[in-house]
Amino acid sequence: MAKVRYSSQHTTTIEHSPRRYYPRPVTEPLPQPAMRELNLTSVLAALADPGRLATVRALAATGEACCGQVQAMAGLECGKSTMSHHLRVLRTAGITTTRVDGTHRWVSLRRTELDARFPGLLAAVLAEGASPVRPF
Repeated sequence: MAKVRYSSQHTTTIEHSPRRYYPRPVTEPLPQPAMRELNLTSVLAALADPGRLATVRALAATGEACCGQVQAMAGLECGKSTMSHHLRVLRTAGITTTRVDGTHRWVSLRRTELDARFPGLLAAVLAEGASPVRPF
């Protein structure tokens, strides 16, 4: 935390305390539900949006990718805040996991967990991916 001392009317001295600037390590993954907490309704609701469905298909084809790369691979023409929202919805539904590495966020599918919890769901979603995704 910074402390401000006034040494004169026109001079300000700022002292920084030796506190950590990050509340958690920068390589720690973002919060996501445990496998037992995955809910079919939440997963299907997240996959109902064409943009998020395209994102899942792009991640299935590449594995792990940076947020900007995912947007380009999915062919989404949206703002960064919209893409961030889509990725957050996918993460909170338990479909993806996000790893923070410095200023980059690496996103990947939770294939093993999804297949264990809902066998065949991801395969069915990806098999449908042969047809192009069109927004409503």
